Amino acid sequence: MYRECSNQHGKKVDRLDTIYIGYDPREHLAVEVLTDSIKRHASRPLNIVTLNQKALRRSGLYRRGPHINSTCWGSEPSSDMIDEFDGRPFSTEFSFSRFLVPFLNQYEGFALFMDCDMYFRSDPCEVFDQYADEDRPALSCVQHEYEGGGGIQRKLYGCPQTSYSRKNWSSVMLWNCSHEAHQNLTVDDVSTKPGNWLHNFRWIEDKDIGKLPEKWNWLDGHSDESIEPANVHFTTGGPWFSKEAGLGYDCWKPHRPGKDELYAKEWLELSQNLG
Repeated sequence: MYRECSNQHGKKVDRLDTIYIGYDPREHLAVEVLTDSIKRHASRPLNIVTLNQKALRRSGLYRRGPHINSTCWGSEPSSDMIDEFDGRPFSTEFSFSRFLVPFLNQYEGFALFMDCDMYFRSDPCEVFDQYADEDRPALSCVQHEYEGGGGIQRKLYGCPQTSYSRKNWSSVMLWNCSHEAHQNLTVDDVSTKPGNWLHNFRWIEDKDIGKLPEKWNWLDGHSDESIEPANVHFTTGGPWFSKEAGLGYDCWKPHRPGKDELYAKEWLELSQNLG
């Protein structure tokens, strides 16, 4: 149930494996479905933590400057949120706060970060059991070749689908929180460095970035349909924007027939059977 790891004093401690989920108030149902899928499939208890930007700001851990039209400064989220440091658009409240994970985990053990627009189809404990070893790299992820955004121009609430190197690598990250490479990352970096520096893991040497199989971050509209996904990631929007979800939207359909449609139906069934 517990994983033995070393704390900053070199003492052995037992910790539950932790999954951090990026939280955006507009995506609350998606967070609920992902959380429910973790509980349904996990073979043992896991610690589940949502990264709530307002709470992180109040605690002093996140101080990134005011964003144009950002939720955190009193206005509703919009489709044109722009980061003040690099002038590029971003689409969620956890676009940058995800990089606080090693600090939140006190540089101990392993932690998995996930965007909220996903759901598990198999046991999430397997990713820890197979890849959480102290000899592992500083960070492991599915290393997609997805820089063009899959041909989609807009996503989420009309936010632009931007192109950048290592796109979607940071959407699922298995952090080796005690790895020495993370000594090169600070809380101030998370609040001040350009998004490209953070999402390209510039504080880590390439040799210390490990690979996860694509089944752990299977992208709708992109990943090979022959892969049986352990975790499905809706990168083109998501079923919660479909008419069937009952949230007042009717602006999303599966990008491809076949598996994309199947996984959208599975997500909708999960959303209708919560709690």
